Amino acid sequence: MVAYIDIHPVNPQARLITKAADIIRDGGVIAYPTDSGYALGCKLGNKAGLERIQTIRKLPKTHNFTLICHDFKQLGKLVIVDNSAFKLINRLTPGPFTFIMKGDKAVPRIMVNPKKKTVGARIPNHLTTLALVEELGEPLMSSTLILPDKEVPEANGWEIRDEIGYLLDAVIEGPVEEARPTTVIDLTGEVPEVVRQGAGDLSDVML
Repeated sequence: MVAYIDIHPVNPQARLITKAADIIRDGGVIAYPTDSGYALGCKLGNKAGLERIQTIRKLPKTHNFTLICHDFKQLGKLVIVDNSAFKLINRLTPGPFTFIMKGDKAVPRIMVNPKKKTVGARIPNHLTTLALVEELGEPLMSSTLILPDKEVPEANGWEIRDEIGYLLDAVIEGPVEEARPTTVIDLTGEVPEVVRQGAGDLSDVML
């Protein structure tokens, strides 16, 4: 039976964060809230977990999975970042932005785009998510929870539990700022390229 974990949005309970982290460490797949809707996550390098996420979302093998990081120190260990990219990421995070970058050798091959050798990475502005990643001690392997018949991310944990809870090991209940996909910026070229305009506001940013 799926674990339903109701975590306080302002003061995340340590014991509940640990409970969720232990489920991930044990190979589980969870649904959790972020600043741009719900996402699915599993332990870094968990091939079976990644395949479960692909099945739930009906994703192609070329889909860029995302490293959910606690801070830039975590992020910088797994992707290749030059000075200009560093400045942009530092300016826009934490927030609803996903950055596409070349993956370092430390990134599990199963989550790197097989052709471009890229991976998504982001630092969300969400207390529960940041507490969870900090407890894990490593990034969370993740994908936005947009079900195959929908166009926007899920926004309520109880609805996820009722609809697809049987496919998951845990659902964390918590508020989301906006049920809208992140803004995606590709940093692999000479200049940053906005691949998808989403929740992240770029109106005051020069790319």
